Amino acid sequence: MALVAIGVGFYVGYIFRKKTAEVKFHSAEEASKKMLDDAKTNIEAKQKESILEAKEEVHKLRTEFDKESRERRTELQRLERRLLQKEESLDKKHELVEKKEENFKHQEQELNNQKVKVEQLLQKQLVELQRIANLSFDQAKVLLLARVEDEIKHETAMLIKEYETKAKEEGDKKARNIISLAIQRCAADHVAETTVSVVALPNDEMKGRIIGREGRNIRALETLTGIDLIIDDTPEAVILSGFDPIRREVARIALEKLIVDGRIHPARIEEMVEKAQKEVEQKIREEGEQATFETGVNGLHPELIRLLGRLKYRTSYGQNVLKHSIEVAHLSAVMASELGLDATLAKRAGLLHDIGKSVDHEVEGPHVTIGADLAKKYKESADIINAIAAHHGDEAFITVEAVLVAAADAISAARPGARRETLESYIKRLQTLEEIANKFEGVEKSYAIQAGREIRIIVKPDKVDHAQSIGMARDIVKCIEETLDYPGQIKVVVIRETRAVDYAK
Repeated sequence: MALVAIGVGFYVGYIFRKKTAEVKFHSAEEASKKMLDDAKTNIEAKQKESILEAKEEVHKLRTEFDKESRERRTELQRLERRLLQKEESLDKKHELVEKKEENFKHQEQELNNQKVKVEQLLQKQLVELQRIANLSFDQAKVLLLARVEDEIKHETAMLIKEYETKAKEEGDKKARNIISLAIQRCAADHVAETTVSVVALPNDEMKGRIIGREGRNIRALETLTGIDLIIDDTPEAVILSGFDPIRREVARIALEKLIVDGRIHPARIEEMVEKAQKEVEQKIREEGEQATFETGVNGLHPELIRLLGRLKYRTSYGQNVLKHSIEVAHLSAVMASELGLDATLAKRAGLLHDIGKSVDHEVEGPHVTIGADLAKKYKESADIINAIAAHHGDEAFITVEAVLVAAADAISAARPGARRETLESYIKRLQTLEEIANKFEGVEKSYAIQAGREIRIIVKPDKVDHAQSIGMARDIVKCIEETLDYPGQIKVVVIRETRAVDYAK
């Protein structure tokens, strides 16, 4: 029974599970069918939706295309209307041009007729004018051209005068500025000329030893140096007097060495003078080298450097020539640099411009000629030689730098204090120079300029003609040479000016 019950239970359970499985299978089958139906429904809905969207897009594109097409048609219509309007306008303009051409032809015809009439009238007037004026056409033409030419010459002269005045004012202003700047930048000490040197003695007994027995020592010293020794009552001092500063310097150094040494006799004097000469020669070379170093001038011949050093012991109217040459070099270089010229050339020429004064007491001739010959001898350039030879106006200038050297020389020599001359004698000399010029008949005014180196004389044009002015300059030069003492040379300039003055009323 138990086994039967177990078997029945297994069977009942199997049947139950089978039924349950069938029910679940049917439920799943129905669910899957439902899902398939839903999926089909969704797919169909999405297909319909996509179709609708595509239709809407097509509709939208079609609408935009229609709109754009309408706008293009509108634009084309507008352009077509404009073309039509332009065509109409061109047609109208063409008609107007044709009308104007016709008018022009008509006017041209009238002008030709008028021209013929005017030429006939002019011919009649010309014949009438010739009859009235008693002048032919060619004569009247010449007269008219001459009058026009005179007017043009007058206007041209006035214009040239105006430009000349303006250029002169600007040039003078610029020149004053350049010269002022050069003087400020190259200020130099005032110097004075001396022809004596004083040697201090340790005591008055030394005077007797210098004189020596029967004056043999002083005679030997004077003979060897060429300097006069003045031994007077001046306490503890001996005065050396001589025109040559180099000899005077040799005598001073020799005498000082003899005083220090204490042995004073002719043989010792000769030895000391020889040593002093060598010392002075060395000092001369050193001074020349110092001058080239101070000015920055390089490449000079050693002999030119030695001659420059000799200028240390050379004075011109109280002005030391070496200091003057250095000052002229600096002034020339400053003015050349301000004008955009060759400052190196100007400086070199300025330093060498008075080199002839170093040997002018040994060689005959003016120092400008001697200096030019020295520069040529020692292979200086043609521009340097011309600047040396022309700085006193003896030759024509070939470079602007040469003109600047001459100007710098005048500035250095003419500035107050540069040369030893008392104010009273300086003023008196200038007044005398003007008085000499004023005493000539026909002289209106005279001006002494450039520290008395030049006098400008203005004559009356109605009393002195061109030829007389030339003769007057020569007569004044002769009178100055005969009656006046002066340094260097004086330039005489006679100016004869004619002015025409009229008033427009």
